[in-house]
Amino acid sequence: MKKFRKVLDGLTTSSPGGGTMGSPSCGSAAGTPTAAPTPKEIDVQETLVSENFQLCKTVRHGFPYQPTALAFDPVQKILAIGSRSGGVRILGRPGVDCFCQHESGAAVLQLQFLINEGALVTACADDTLHLWNLRQRRPAILHSLKFNRERITFCHLPFQSKWLYVGTERGNTHIVNIESFILSGYVIMWNKAIELSTKTHPGPVVHLSDSPKDEGKLLVGFESGTIVQWDLRAKKADFRIYYDEAIHSVSWHHEGKQFMCSHSDGSLTVWNLRNTSKPIQVTFPHGKIQKDGKKESCKPILKVDYKTSRNSEPFVIFSGGLSYDKAGRRPTLTIMHGKAITVLEMDYPIVEFMTLCETPYNNEVQDPYAVVVLLEKDLIVVDLTQSNFPVFENPYPMDIHESPVTCTAYFADCPPDIIPVLYSIGVKHKKTGYSQKEWPVSGGMWTLGSHTYPEIIITGHADGSIKFWDASAITLQMLYKLKTNKVFEKPKPNESRAAELVDDDPFAVQMVSWCPQSRIFCVVGISAHIILYRFSKYDANTQIVSLEVRLQCDPEDVISPSENENNPCFSEPHSGSHSPQPHHHQHPPSPGGGTPESFKDSTPCLKVKDRVVRVPPGYQAELVIQLPWIDGEPPQQISSLDINSAYGLLAFGNCNGLAVVDYLQKTILLCMSTLDLYGAADPYQRLTRSPRRNRQSTSEFCMRGLSNFYSDSKKRIRTSYQSLTELSDNQQSVDMERSKSPTSVKGPGRKLSLPTDLKTDLGYASRRAMLQQLHGVTMYSHDEHHSATPYCWSDRESRENSFSRSRSSSVSSIDRDTKEAITTLQFGESFGRKSDTLPTPCLWVGTSLGVILLIPMSIPTDQEERMEEAITIGPCGAVLMLKGSVLRFGFLDCMGALLQTPYEVWRDLNAPEDPDRPRKRKLVHYSPSSSQDTYGDGHLAIVCSERQAKVFLMPSQSCLFVHNITESSFVLRSDLVSVCNSVCLACFCANGHVMTLSLPSLRPLMDVNYLPLTDMRIARTFCFTNGGQALYLSSPTEIQRITYSQEMYDNLQEMLGELFTPTETPEAQNRGFLKGFFGGNAHTFDREELFGEAAAGKASRSLAQHIPGQGGVEGMKVAASGAVGELARARIALDERGQRLGELEERTALMMTSAESFSKHAHELMLKCKDKKWYQF
Repeated sequence: MKKFRKVLDGLTTSSPGGGTMGSPSCGSAAGTPTAAPTPKEIDVQETLVSENFQLCKTVRHGFPYQPTALAFDPVQKILAIGSRSGGVRILGRPGVDCFCQHESGAAVLQLQFLINEGALVTACADDTLHLWNLRQRRPAILHSLKFNRERITFCHLPFQSKWLYVGTERGNTHIVNIESFILSGYVIMWNKAIELSTKTHPGPVVHLSDSPKDEGKLLVGFESGTIVQWDLRAKKADFRIYYDEAIHSVSWHHEGKQFMCSHSDGSLTVWNLRNTSKPIQVTFPHGKIQKDGKKESCKPILKVDYKTSRNSEPFVIFSGGLSYDKAGRRPTLTIMHGKAITVLEMDYPIVEFMTLCETPYNNEVQDPYAVVVLLEKDLIVVDLTQSNFPVFENPYPMDIHESPVTCTAYFADCPPDIIPVLYSIGVKHKKTGYSQKEWPVSGGMWTLGSHTYPEIIITGHADGSIKFWDASAITLQMLYKLKTNKVFEKPKPNESRAAELVDDDPFAVQMVSWCPQSRIFCVVGISAHIILYRFSKYDANTQIVSLEVRLQCDPEDVISPSENENNPCFSEPHSGSHSPQPHHHQHPPSPGGGTPESFKDSTPCLKVKDRVVRVPPGYQAELVIQLPWIDGEPPQQISSLDINSAYGLLAFGNCNGLAVVDYLQKTILLCMSTLDLYGAADPYQRLTRSPRRNRQSTSEFCMRGLSNFYSDSKKRIRTSYQSLTELSDNQQSVDMERSKSPTSVKGPGRKLSLPTDLKTDLGYASRRAMLQQLHGVTMYSHDEHHSATPYCWSDRESRENSFSRSRSSSVSSIDRDTKEAITTLQFGESFGRKSDTLPTPCLWVGTSLGVILLIPMSIPTDQEERMEEAITIGPCGAVLMLKGSVLRFGFLDCMGALLQTPYEVWRDLNAPEDPDRPRKRKLVHYSPSSSQDTYGDGHLAIVCSERQAKVFLMPSQSCLFVHNITESSFVLRSDLVSVCNSVCLACFCANGHVMTLSLPSLRPLMDVNYLPLTDMRIARTFCFTNGGQALYLSSPTEIQRITYSQEMYDNLQEMLGELFTPTETPEAQNRGFLKGFFGGNAHTFDREELFGEAAAGKASRSLAQHIPGQGGVEGMKVAASGAVGELARARIALDERGQRLGELEERTALMMTSAESFSKHAHELMLKCKDKKWYQF
């Protein structure tokens, strides 16, 4: 806890690293004494300390990216999915969702549960086996075994066995003790498994399984088509099968008398152990006989499952096997049940499938009830108990990537009524036709923790859709989906301007702004459009109002310094105060000039529906704002947006300038270039540019999408960053991540593909290029738009290097034609000038050159006056400066409490009229004066740029504190967040550091190097929220949530689900008590006797290396943090043991009673028959 006092003596201080510039009206320069107001004393007691912060991952949502493996525990009923990046997702009942990551990052080849033991074995592509402990909420590796000389191809762990069979690429089979993770000396060498007369190598091991009839028999399948049954006791082969076609999988009949194989030619073969010379059955399920009598050639059947059923015919389930001649057919899963063949078409290629059965024993009737199918981009479960094979409704949020995610927003501590309202609207549009049975993956335990509050995550997508997710209690559930493309007419192939801008997704969402209190929602699209939505519980007939804002600068305008000297800071509002007709478009003059020629070709990219449309309950579009084409030039994308429901205003900006729209009166209040905003207060001395000899051909100007490089101006003022590895997406060559269209600018045309997250071949030559994409700042580059050839890495790199220059706020002269982008906007109650004594509505404007502008406004407070009178925007207020592009504004009162911006309480405009309760606007204000004794006490303004943070005292505009956040990198995201009943500034830097600063003193509290490699996806989707939480898109299909709060870190164990729950293993059906007691099973098999060190000896030390894991240490930490849970589990285990002992005692007593009764009856019979002769019987 730190307490400080700062006495302001009326001097305007000059901060290190960037001066504070006073308003021109005040006539004072930085550091010059002015007429001193009464000295004020700021007394803020800071409560946050470093011990309040701890960074860690909490939970990962979404579909596992690039899945490779699948496993299921039939007793615990939990599912595991491995991925190419070394991740493992373990899923149970809703709320039980755990993510584990191998440090090596090697792809997971195979997963094997130790059934009902709370452990999992993973085999990775780096030929390492890992044993994971699942009996703790955060699984950890207990042991690892690294193979040095052989490559792992297949693993098999028999039920209730501690010996793992490991097949290798050389064809050998090794055996690993699961308990010690030590290799046994027992090895099945490939040359002993096959006949000595065989001249060719059988290939890698592709299958291992023990016989259901005898555990001492191991079936080994080789890729070439060779199958060997190996007698583990006799150490010899019982039989060998040589088949012409390569084998992909093998599946036993539960009786152990026959098995089925799938082959590379699309055939299934059935083999009987009595005669292994040839298969008893060969079928081509999808191969038809052609006219010439030959069978169609078919694709390989990659996997087959042969499962018996007690009450029906056996199930034969396989993937693949379709004929080659049917091009364009989707991947299929085929279910053969008796004579019925059902082909299920999948949307994506099948990675793996697994049949779920009632019993874990392989020698019992299997009774399959479901099939889990892992696709490249989806997870589905098919119900086998119904003849039409419906799918189960997936309770996990596996469809985040249904369309690529282009932006995210995170809102913690929302109004409690918003989640039920959104859910009630969204549930009406859910799909139907699902299986009525419960989701079969129901393992684990999860309870709603005590530290929960309403949280909502919003994702914007490439197809223009918006999804609202309930993220409370570290879960994720879809609430409501909004389709923004419904606002526009369907683009026709040859008429749409949008087709000339982006190849695939003209409706892609670039930015969202949401006010949960007023339920007003704004969407910024890639086609330079903004849609404003209001929420209603009722459907309505509405006509959408469309406004066109000509926020475009004429590239031929040459503005000399003399022209600017006499200009006022602001002109009158360009549009009248009257409300336009719904079908009219408003065209205020272009910021660059109002000549009649500037109106030609004024066409927006998309056409808004100009008719009355029926809109369902939920979010309903009220206003669409579009930036049109001007003189054949495309509009620049919108880089910043803010909306305020109390003011009824919407502000947005791009690299050309700023516009303010009154969405209540549907009028444009302000449309002005950034340069004209300064007036005489321009802090830069700009050089006059020589006019061009000829106007550039319009075809040479290309619209830049999200993926473009920095403009000419940004190159002149930003330090060049060379590190490519920290920018490019993961370059793994995967078909599903390939771009559908070129990512480079197409010659003289204007097409540019949307840089969605599924395009990994998109390169960025520097961090400047990345930041351009983040802010959506797009400007013409005089070097890039001349080139008609696709960009390559070397070209980009040299181009970036040629324009590198050190950036500093002390730059005194820049080019006159520099396009200064509006990078952030914030409405709020503040003091526009030093002379102000009362706070007024203001718009804070931040630019890419580190300049802060304050624009005061006069807004009528009466509801009727507000709808009729025009809003007055005052002349230019304060001009302040920082290093780097401005990212975020925030406001505190003089006691250090966070000041929220005013808002309007939500009211349903479509609700039936109530004469007793007329609908009036109810505004909630958080003005600085509300928490102070007098109006003149002012407030604190916190400004964060990509390089530094500053705290200003308003209205004196004195810089109280300054902190240089980073010199070698730059800030990507920053926000004022509430943590532990206080406020801090959270920042995420391009070099991967996450840091927090105290407020208002800007004292560093936490600095963690969290993400060593920053790519475009993470940088663009990273966002902070209250409660010490943040999220980002860790892959194109997954959202990773993190916390930087020590309080949440301490409570995380309570919030996470339990993966392992003590469950009694079901008894084998063929083992009754008496049968087991008298040794009824003739095939008992002691693996310890064969594989133990005493019998088999030790394996070669050079073959594999044992690596102890950190599971023991993690287990101790978990035990220390969750001792109550451990004690509870121990008590449950004791109760279960006592229950079993009680059952045994009852059974023993029953046997004793039965024995006594038998003895009594025998004695009576003996007495009765004692005196009888033999002939009397």
